[in-house]
Amino acid sequence: MPILVIGADTSIGAQLMQQLSSRDGEVRAFVTDAHVGLALKETGVKVATGDVSDASHISAAAAGCFSVVAIGEAAVDSRERAFASTPSGVLATWSEAIREARPRRVILIQNPSAPSIEVDAPEFLVVSTADRPLAEVVSEVAEAEDRAVWD
Repeated sequence: MPILVIGADTSIGAQLMQQLSSRDGEVRAFVTDAHVGLALKETGVKVATGDVSDASHISAAAAGCFSVVAIGEAAVDSRERAFASTPSGVLATWSEAIREARPRRVILIQNPSAPSIEVDAPEFLVVSTADRPLAEVVSEVAEAEDRAVWD
């Protein structure tokens, strides 16, 4: 089933995309950096390049996805944003886009001190990045994605 990674052009996103794209199934990436997008396309990933604060771009990329992984780093880093000027605004945009796309599963990867999102999805998991190696975070997300249904 399709999975979308919002912020695939972050450090966590790069490692996660590497792990997810080695599996069966459709993997989609939402990136701001067109160069990263081109590199991902070469690996067979479907790529949407746009503004992480544009709900319509994210909703379109997530349409038909079973899972959406939202990497909080993409909401707080220095990338250019035209539709929201604060991390909370970007995350509110993600909530709106996810609500429109209606995936079954949403995984938010973030530092616990960062703002969070509210989602209305049957399965929702927050994976903390606090004091953890990236490989451990990526492994937790991949394992969660492997589970057919969460308790």
